[in-house]
Amino acid sequence: MLNPQKLEEIAKQVSDAMPEGVKSFGNEIDRKIKQVLQAQLGKLDMVSREEFDVQTQVLLRTREKLNAMEEKFAELEKKLDASSEDK
Repeated sequence: MLNPQKLEEIAKQVSDAMPEGVKSFGNEIDRKIKQVLQAQLGKLDMVSREEFDVQTQVLLRTREKLNAMEEKFAELEKKLDASSEDK
């Protein structure tokens, strides 16, 4: 779900922003920051990039079908209007 590389980047940015005294705790701080970030980001209502791309494709296909149906409907309306004018 979450890109581990992005998580690493965010953890590094947080770590770099900390004062030198705090940085001396080293790997333990990095590990804790990653855990907190993972937990907090996991609470967000997000979808993976793959799921987003799939849904985008579904939306595009649905839009194409809707456009085709609108065109057919317009043709049928024209035929109906033409047949009602002939009467």
